[in-house]
Amino acid sequence: MKSFGLAPPHGLDNGSGRTRWLLVVMVYMFGTLLMVGNSMAQDKSAQKTSPAEIQENIPDAALVGEDMFTYYFWDVYLASLYAPSGKFDIDSSFALRLKYQRDLEGKKIAQRSIDEIKKQSSPSKEQASMWLAKMEAIFPDVSDGDVLTGIALKDGTSIFYFNGEKVDSIDDAEFTTQFFNIWLGEKTSEPKFRKALLGNS
Repeated sequence: MKSFGLAPPHGLDNGSGRTRWLLVVMVYMFGTLLMVGNSMAQDKSAQKTSPAEIQENIPDAALVGEDMFTYYFWDVYLASLYAPSGKFDIDSSFALRLKYQRDLEGKKIAQRSIDEIKKQSSPSKEQASMWLAKMEAIFPDVSDGDVLTGIALKDGTSIFYFNGEKVDSIDDAEFTTQFFNIWLGEKTSEPKFRKALLGNS
């Protein structure tokens, strides 16, 4: 008899021997499945562990959801949303981590951000100009593998990190709301992407 490429050793080809060998094979298969399951659980746990800069501001942060943002056929960045205990609440603290897959200019990132903000809300000309200037000062040019992290605190402050190093913070609750609404607001231009970030894919 053969089972998954294993045959009973010589001398175990009688009824009793076959039964014992079948038990050995079953135990082997169970052990293999258990190891695979543990490995998958460990991988999943590792994925949920938040980076240091996020833990510093949100100690119990865990992954809510993530997805790759693409433009036509090009991957732009992998976005990961973190929140306390992995449960997103717009009125609580949360973090959005963007790992870029291609080179982009910081000023273009800032301009695209203000354009998206204007699609969802109506900031005054002065507000838009001020927010754009702040983002241009904060957002650097990025290359493949670089990471920009934005953290929204419960008090309305937003903090920005580049590759784990703090760049600046903006103490403006309205800016914080409108900026993160680019990805998480109900009027986002990318509803499927928002759904994936919120863990509802």
